[in-house]
Amino acid sequence: MSDQVNPSARMMVLPFSDTVLLPGLRTKINVKHAFGQSLAQDNPGEKQRIIGLGLKRNFQENDLGAEDFYKVGVLIEVNAVNRVNRTYQLNVNVLERVAVNSLEVEKGKVSACYEPLPDIDNIEEKDQADMLRYMKSVTRDMGEHISGSEPYLKIIEQFQHINELIGYVGQFLNISISEKQELLEMRSLRDKGLKFLDHLIQRKESIKLQIEMAKKFSESSNKHYRQTLLREQMKAIQDELNEDEGVRSGKKDLRQQIEDAQMPDDVLEVALEELEKLESQNPQSSDAHVSRNYLNLLVALPWKPGEKKEIKLEKARKVLDNQHYGLKKVKDRIIQHLAVLKLKQNGKGSILLLVGPPGTGKTSLGRSIAEALDRKYVRISLGGVRDEAEIRGHRRTYVGALPGRIIQGMKKAGERNPVFVLDEVDKVMPGYGGDPASALLEVFDPEQNNSFSDHYLEVPYDLSEVFFIATANSMESIPKPLLDRMETIQISGYTDTEKFHIGKNHLIQSVLEDHGLDDTQLQFTDDAMSEIINLYTREAGVRELKRKIATIARVASEKIVEESVTLPYLVTEEMLFDLLGAKLVRHDVAQANNPPGVASGLAWTPVGGELLFIECTHMPGKGQLNLTGQLGDVMKESAEISLSLIRSRLAPGSTLFKFDEKDIHIHVPSGAVQKDGPSAGVAIFSALASLFTGRVIDGALAMTGEITLRGMVLPVGGIKEKIIAAHRAGIKKVVLPLENEKDLADVPDEIKEELSFVFAETIEDILREALSIELPKPEVLFAANGFQVEKQLH
Repeated sequence: MSDQVNPSARMMVLPFSDTVLLPGLRTKINVKHAFGQSLAQDNPGEKQRIIGLGLKRNFQENDLGAEDFYKVGVLIEVNAVNRVNRTYQLNVNVLERVAVNSLEVEKGKVSACYEPLPDIDNIEEKDQADMLRYMKSVTRDMGEHISGSEPYLKIIEQFQHINELIGYVGQFLNISISEKQELLEMRSLRDKGLKFLDHLIQRKESIKLQIEMAKKFSESSNKHYRQTLLREQMKAIQDELNEDEGVRSGKKDLRQQIEDAQMPDDVLEVALEELEKLESQNPQSSDAHVSRNYLNLLVALPWKPGEKKEIKLEKARKVLDNQHYGLKKVKDRIIQHLAVLKLKQNGKGSILLLVGPPGTGKTSLGRSIAEALDRKYVRISLGGVRDEAEIRGHRRTYVGALPGRIIQGMKKAGERNPVFVLDEVDKVMPGYGGDPASALLEVFDPEQNNSFSDHYLEVPYDLSEVFFIATANSMESIPKPLLDRMETIQISGYTDTEKFHIGKNHLIQSVLEDHGLDDTQLQFTDDAMSEIINLYTREAGVRELKRKIATIARVASEKIVEESVTLPYLVTEEMLFDLLGAKLVRHDVAQANNPPGVASGLAWTPVGGELLFIECTHMPGKGQLNLTGQLGDVMKESAEISLSLIRSRLAPGSTLFKFDEKDIHIHVPSGAVQKDGPSAGVAIFSALASLFTGRVIDGALAMTGEITLRGMVLPVGGIKEKIIAAHRAGIKKVVLPLENEKDLADVPDEIKEELSFVFAETIEDILREALSIELPKPEVLFAANGFQVEKQLH
């Protein structure tokens, strides 16, 4: 048919943006009003030919260009042009594939020339007939699952050529425009037939899968419908016979559980209302799941008062002593608290706050208290909690709502009076979801926690019998109102002696069990343990010590398995470098010969005490004071007070030192470590006095204390840790503020026996002990020009 028209003649082009016409197709297509009107006016009543060409972009057909079209289209014979409302409908016959050239767009009208692109017939007639037969078979299989497909299948049976079937079936095939364009452009009849078969088979399998899924869904829906219908009928029969409780055993169990839970009357009323609501709902509905979960929580919570158990102080002390070495002051406070509980006998709980550095046994103390009281132990960690709902729970209107951690912990405990440990209470922080610390106010308040309100529970719950124990590393970040509701027990770091005994009696055995060893295979000498503690760990607790022992145990395990050592494998001091590497900790030690201007101070750190050297020197200058060593503001002020005391007490009686012509430099070594606090005031004053007088301070003498501008020595903290550090550094005498004499009771006896102590009340006492200077009380005389000091140095 195409040879009746000159291919070189320019013809109208019909753009397609949402379909691809394949040769052999007879169909009707709708076109825009302008295009249809142009066809109707050119040759009214006669057949016309146009080119159908697909768009590969610019599908809105705005400002079309030649680059927007594919290069291969089809030659279309228009048999009739009919007007339908505001558009035109064309009855067309797709004749053949053509290659388009010389495409032009002028005033919205597209025209082009074409060249025929006939198929390459590279398939034998027999194979072509077999392929056509198989295509019809696959199409019939698909049609069996599609309602109303019989007329179309009859048309397909009449086709005698592959292209006719591809053109007709291709319009119904659910494949993309680009895949249809690919079929159009394929000239090899064999390749095109195989490609079309692939699409047919994929579509067939897709229909088969959809039918199977729909069948399963229908069966499931029918089953649920039948079950719902039967339940409704059963409920109607039971209501009629008044046998609802006797037949519905599942609901009977839940009702019985509610009645057996010994809930308060107001809670019981809420539970029964929720049960009635559940019974009236479809069991498969989301509301039914919410109600069922809520009722399960209510019956799982302990409502009846906890069993009153006698508090045995001897047992409690024994448990604490067996599980925790040292901490005598802490354990005494806990025993005293338990004694008060025993005398009160009112079943009310307590709220303790254990504050101390990491690894000092705060959490394990809570477990020991639970064992001593013979109560259930529950622990939750509050570190990093930012949402109030973590404490109070979510309201049940939210999807996936849960009760708060307090209620979950009580459910886990199963009784009203457990020991409830809240770890890291200092790590909670306000966030977008509220302030968890504010929610804890009700938990920790004995006047309020007998009616604790959880958003999920929505009924008051009594927490007054719970023994709450909170732990924290610092009290600084705990809000004051929350801190006010707890009794605080301070836990200081372990001493080296305590670490030694903990390591020997507890940690080694625990590590051996973790590594499958026993004390006949691995042993430690006392010197090795002491060196691990002093030179390979720097901590207030014992976690790092346990890790070091575990490192040695792994090395020992390897050697024992390889049978390269004799048993027992004894770890000595000399072997530590090979097992653990270089020493990690350096401690300052007392110096035998200190020059003038050097004094030994004592500092407290979270991981124990340290010896702190104060170094002073002077140089020609203009009377400036230079301070180095990363000193904080308080320590800088202590240095300024010390210098003022030197100038007011020592300088007036001497002409050897001219402060206006000298710069003074004070340095505290370990410059990378920040230092602050008032306790170095005595040491700084002594170092300046040594520099000023040229006298040497004994290297075996250390001191600590705050000084004031009138020369008083005030008490400081951390005495226990500081004295232990002085003993470790080889100090023989320690100068302390007079008011700190009472703190020596906390110092181990074996250390006090090897040290001597001097107690100072004023700087005169300091100068007498450090520099052997007797500085009498100044006699102050008022004169016209002020006041002056009459007495001079001895």
